[in-house]
Amino acid sequence: MNFSDSFFNKVEKKTKVGKDTILRLASKLQETDLKNEGTIRDIIQELGALTGKEVSKEKADKIVEAVVNDKVPKNLDKMI
Repeated sequence: MNFSDSFFNKVEKKTKVGKDTILRLASKLQETDLKNEGTIRDIIQELGALTGKEVSKEKADKIVEAVVNDKVPKNLDKMI
């Protein structure tokens, strides 16, 4: 999946997380078992820390359920 600089600029503007950090995290995600609930929760906490946002248990539960059940949109550019 190729992302344009405009995609990274949109993400950085909304999250204050730079392209290098995003690419490092994406690389880590490619090596991760995204069916493992504990792993997903660790990633959620890491993203929360990177963006300075606290993720409630309820929101984390919904994210875990979506990831484990393959309910995450494939076109991320439309989400930004």
